Amino acid sequence: MIEKFLEKTEFTSYEDFIENYSVKVPENFNFAYDIVDEYAKNEPEKKAMVWCNEFGEERIFTFTQMKRYSSQAANYFKSLGIGKGDPVMLILKRRYEFWFCILALHRLGAIVIPATHLLTKKDIEYRNNAASIKMVVTVDDEEVLNNIDEAAPNSPTLKTKVCLSAKREGWHTFHDEFGNFPDTFERPTGSEDTTINDIMLIYFTSGTTGMPKMVQHNFAYPLGHIVTAKYWQNVEDNGLHFTFSETGWAKAVWGKLYGQWICGSAVFVYDYNHKFEPTELMHMIEKYKITTFCAPPTIYRFFIKANLKSFDFSSLKYCVVAGEPLNPEVYKQFYEATGIKLMEGFGQTEMTVAIATLPWIKPKPGSMGKPVAGYEIELHDANGNICETGEEGEIVIRTDRKKPVGLFNGYYRDEELTKSVWRDDVYHTGDMAWQDEDGYFWFVGRADDVIKSSGYRIGPFEVESALLEHPAVLECAITAVPDEIRGQIVKATVVLTKGYTPSDELVIELQEHVKKVTAPYKYPRVIEFVDELPKTISGKIRRVEIRNKDSK
Repeated sequence: MIEKFLEKTEFTSYEDFIENYSVKVPENFNFAYDIVDEYAKNEPEKKAMVWCNEFGEERIFTFTQMKRYSSQAANYFKSLGIGKGDPVMLILKRRYEFWFCILALHRLGAIVIPATHLLTKKDIEYRNNAASIKMVVTVDDEEVLNNIDEAAPNSPTLKTKVCLSAKREGWHTFHDEFGNFPDTFERPTGSEDTTINDIMLIYFTSGTTGMPKMVQHNFAYPLGHIVTAKYWQNVEDNGLHFTFSETGWAKAVWGKLYGQWICGSAVFVYDYNHKFEPTELMHMIEKYKITTFCAPPTIYRFFIKANLKSFDFSSLKYCVVAGEPLNPEVYKQFYEATGIKLMEGFGQTEMTVAIATLPWIKPKPGSMGKPVAGYEIELHDANGNICETGEEGEIVIRTDRKKPVGLFNGYYRDEELTKSVWRDDVYHTGDMAWQDEDGYFWFVGRADDVIKSSGYRIGPFEVESALLEHPAVLECAITAVPDEIRGQIVKATVVLTKGYTPSDELVIELQEHVKKVTAPYKYPRVIEFVDELPKTISGKIRRVEIRNKDSK
């Protein structure tokens, strides 16, 4: 399948990849018809997904079944009044119906808006109105159903509510109804057909400040994730890839759908509702013989603390990591236990993977790697000048010569916000990094998070990484505290692991530990112990909340 979209699929070096990687984007490419239906036609028994849940239930879906069920769902949604350009919100956790629904909406040319079940009434109301959502499809979660019902009176565009199996007044029941519809759906023609310029997907990205932004992607977006899947995650044809993510987050389509299926790999989904248990996840990797795996560094830290060596990970061939810089000690311990080198990557909801440790380059633990093909990346200082080697600057993407396939089209209904980050054909990511003499990029933090103390610029992630090497530290956040002499000083807000209790002695121990691991001037002069860190609903640490509390 992948050969249809790439001029060349195999590369001998990083330089070969950068120079010769090129994606062919058909004018009316539609993932549902051009990937799923083609597999169903040419390899009808090819495995698309392995799904299981915490109760021992298991479902294995072929591409033929995905075509059939998504066609039924498309006919069903069409009967409910959904058509091209209609925004539809999916709150489906890790339920396999998510895949039926998203493909169905692609067939219709509707706009898919994945969302998490953690949204409150206020969050749902905001999204309904900001995107003019016409229909919502959700899991049978009483709290979620209540929040949607409470938001509905103040959501004038919301016309239809669908839950999976529950019987509820004012709601349609997906499993009672969609199976009554035909299991074929003809590709629309004329004005009802989609082009690569039509909006396919919108993600509300929570960020750490302000109201969520609406990131819009067009129908070419899935092809941008060929790089994500094949050359970063290194998925295999007929392999089984597992990305740790719920469907409400952009990471789900990064690792549970587009690139993996284009490359011929099935995806693995573990559907659970209780608190995350690392040993449970490790058992799934062992039982289902996962071949490639993607997760944030936190997951790998949990694996190591849960006695990684007691599980059989022999099926695993490749593992990648993103979301925050990888602690070198985690890299080392995972490698010693499995023989697998963790390959880091960087991207945003606005794009695909843009910087990564690719197969042809040697990993440097803690570094994101090098730019991927298609992305022309520079580091700019505050005046817009290109940074020297070793100098911190903002990661920017040049789009004057060529726009990367998979880079967003802008923020939905917010031209002013789009122009504020995308000006003079340069997209400003808002993320800070520096580049070493070998061309590797090292993440520093969000521009707002960088600490300026006594003339030094201190990135929070380097200090956090140092603290996380200490066995007492489970989680931590580094922020700035105003100081009359130094301007700002470094503060660490720390969640301790079990068996450790706060004390003055532990404060000194952690401070001395940081001084040994990184430059002494970066050590936290203030340490506060807390039970949990403030986070966004997507799990990002809200450093701004800590800063605001400290400034009062």
